[in-house]
Amino acid sequence: MRREIPLFITFIIGTALVVALFIPHEPFRELDHQFSVWFDIIAVFAFILGGGNLLRVHVDRITRKHPDRIYSMVTIVGFLGTLLIGLFKFGGDPGLTGNYIAQGTWFKVVYDAFFVPLGATMFSLLAFFVASASYRAFRAKTREATILLIAAFIILVGRTPLGYYLTFWLPEPLQFLHIPNLSSWIMSVPNLAGQRAIMIGIALGIIATSLKLILGIERSYLGQEK
Repeated sequence: MRREIPLFITFIIGTALVVALFIPHEPFRELDHQFSVWFDIIAVFAFILGGGNLLRVHVDRITRKHPDRIYSMVTIVGFLGTLLIGLFKFGGDPGLTGNYIAQGTWFKVVYDAFFVPLGATMFSLLAFFVASASYRAFRAKTREATILLIAAFIILVGRTPLGYYLTFWLPEPLQFLHIPNLSSWIMSVPNLAGQRAIMIGIALGIIATSLKLILGIERSYLGQEK
């Protein structure tokens, strides 16, 4: 029964949500709303479990004297400090309806002084990884790789002032050869077609996975069988 009950709940809720999508009338519309509320409630416990797991992992690294335990200490202090500021509204309105990110609040200071620079650092490091991956992927060994390399070069140059200055002298009949125009065309026609194909594939994958969950074929979310 420990596995049959969750399977039964998943089947009922999944079927009701699918029916509510195609029949947006009572009582299915109300069921959709109620299930969404319960999903938010369950998500709260998921956040609590996530925070507890974060503390457990990093406390374990500190107690085991891991070589990188200093980073675990910084993570725990930052997590608990931000959590306390957000829960008790330090520096801001005392009520639950207070403005968390109003000018001058501690939450705003934490966001501007720590989160924004850290986010910028992460994206800056990501640029080097993207450049390295692009170098490995865009090597023109095949015809397809050559086309991809040329398209990537046009898009990169077309998004900079250099692209305009390289082709601004072309006459009116050759406006379509301006690098910025070519860049926009690649993004709005071939790239969009590829994105739509990927989205269709993702949608079909979601449908297949959802049906497997509703019918009880996919049971990995229940844990290992004992």
